[in-house]
Amino acid sequence: MKIVLIGAPGAGKGTYAQILREKYCIPHISTGDIFREEIARDTELGRVVKSYIEKGLLVPDEIVIEVVSKRLKQPDALRGFILDGFPRTLEQAKALDKIVDVDAVVHLVVSEEVAVRRLSGRRICPVCNRVYNIYYEPKPREDEKCDYDGAQLIKRPDDEPEVVRNRYRVFYETFKPIIEYYRVSNKLIEVDSNKSIKEVFPVLEEVLRRNKILRLQPCKEDVRVG
Repeated sequence: MKIVLIGAPGAGKGTYAQILREKYCIPHISTGDIFREEIARDTELGRVVKSYIEKGLLVPDEIVIEVVSKRLKQPDALRGFILDGFPRTLEQAKALDKIVDVDAVVHLVVSEEVAVRRLSGRRICPVCNRVYNIYYEPKPREDEKCDYDGAQLIKRPDDEPEVVRNRYRVFYETFKPIIEYYRVSNKLIEVDSNKSIKEVFPVLEEVLRRNKILRLQPCKEDVRVG
């Protein structure tokens, strides 16, 4: 199963990628996570990426494409992967076609109001990057602490309501050509992500199975869903 997850902020990309990763034991590949790790380790790539971020600039396509290409060639990705945060431009989408033949691009569709509510309550573990929510499932078992490592959860500055509204609108302005690109190539699958995780995840699995994309057997049956 080689899929790309796309969706506006608050659509649940990180959450569903996390559940699929844990249930089917395939990697969740996020360019954002890769860049943050490289910056934290102060690698050459991290310093280059940081220089663009500090100037408020996007990391150039050629750097992002090289990073993704190297990651997808690693052994753990041969069985399948969930790609999140790439492609972000039409050029990146075309480059991805040359790197790997993805099975599907799943567009998680969410309304602006639901997105704002979700993200204003989102909390993230700074250690393992698991995603929680104080309003929706999955909620942390202890007050704003990670269920797995006990780390204090954090709220991202860009999860403030007005910031979310702007990010939502920018997403659809930016991703319209990418969505159409995959629609024309018959690789686009759209899933209504407005409902709860417990309602949406079975639908997502069924759609992937029906389209003969999800052929893997679960490696873990007791994964927490919502």
